[in-house]
Amino acid sequence: MLAVNNLGTIFLAMPGGAEWIFIILAIVLLFGGKKIPELMKGIGKGMREFNDAKNNVKSELEKGIQEKETIPAEIK
Repeated sequence: MLAVNNLGTIFLAMPGGAEWIFIILAIVLLFGGKKIPELMKGIGKGMREFNDAKNNVKSELEKGIQEKETIPAEIK
């Protein structure tokens, strides 16, 4: 939901209780009760793949930093 503060800046506010009920109802109507488990499984798989990729990038960066620290001063 969009909201405006006193300075006129638009920001995104988290939905409240009634909005969550509407969102869940819309999902059930759009996908049906039988498709929701498949949808959640796909979202979970996507999140797992994202976290794996994030961890791989993090470990590569840490490995590169460690290699740079172990290079002797004469080679630099």
